[in-house]
Amino acid sequence: QYMKDVNCPFKIQERQETVDWLLGLAVRLEYGDNADKYKDSTPDGAKNADNTAKNAEPLINLDVNNPDFKAGVMALANLLQIQRHDDYLVMLKAIRILVQERLTQDAIAKASQSKEGLPVALEKHILGFDTGDAVINEAAQILRLLHIEELRELQTKINEAIVAVQAIIADPKTDHRLGKVGR
Repeated sequence: QYMKDVNCPFKIQERQETVDWLLGLAVRLEYGDNADKYKDSTPDGAKNADNTAKNAEPLINLDVNNPDFKAGVMALANLLQIQRHDDYLVMLKAIRILVQERLTQDAIAKASQSKEGLPVALEKHILGFDTGDAVINEAAQILRLLHIEELRELQTKINEAIVAVQAIIADPKTDHRLGKVGR
């Protein structure tokens, strides 16, 4: 009942997401009540010398622990149907990649083009078998060409998925303070 009262966007079975969302809500409400108290606080061990390293990567300046940031990234991911991830920066990078790929001028022009009406010479495509009826042979050729087009689209999507996974996997996190690469 409490989850319904606070309008939690997750189901009760999604425990990790629900707990994370509830913690974010609690932090947001606590901060909202005592904003002046927390406004000037800094994490322990934070130094001004790290500012040059933070300015090199624009995503480092984001406060990933901010509940508004988490809620915004989750809302964007849900809207764009991007799979959830524990690290909100990884989800943000996935959103950036998706937006860059889909909102380029070429992608918009390609999406607005119609595929209908492209002439195809059926006599150039060999069916490989004969049914004895010319009309059925022509229908089989058309079905084969449509199937090949679907297979090509599927292969393109598989290739895009591979590239997206490689972009995530092949991007190790570097912690300059610890002097090591990786998580």
